[in-house]
Amino acid sequence: MAADARTLARIHRVRTLQLTLARAEESRARDAVATETAMSARIAQLAEAVAPVSGGAVTLGAAAHYRERLNSSALAAAARVRAAEADAGRAAQGARGARQDQSAVEKLIERAGRDTVRREMRELEQVGLGRKRHGPC
Repeated sequence: MAADARTLARIHRVRTLQLTLARAEESRARDAVATETAMSARIAQLAEAVAPVSGGAVTLGAAAHYRERLNSSALAAAARVRAAEADAGRAAQGARGARQDQSAVEKLIERAGRDTVRREMRELEQVGLGRKRHGPC
């Protein structure tokens, strides 16, 4: 039975490590979403700041050109935000799965401990039943 306990302990260590890695990946994915969202907001601010104002034809043409470039960058940033959010969702799901795996192993360890206690109790009962005692005569 000690081998089973060692095996369960080893599996628990592995599952704990997997959970830690999954949580780190989830945190990294959330940071990526925040970074991409901030970048998208900054690009949108820049696009608004380059709005064509009165001026010469060259000035208006340059402003329109930069605004168009910023708008295309904003579209790309929005796509990156969606991709980062999808990655964050997958990472969160992986972390939930890792937590479920770890808790399943913890339950197996608890069950093995309860089984050991029950077995020891039965052995003690058997030792107590070995002698026959007679009531007072």
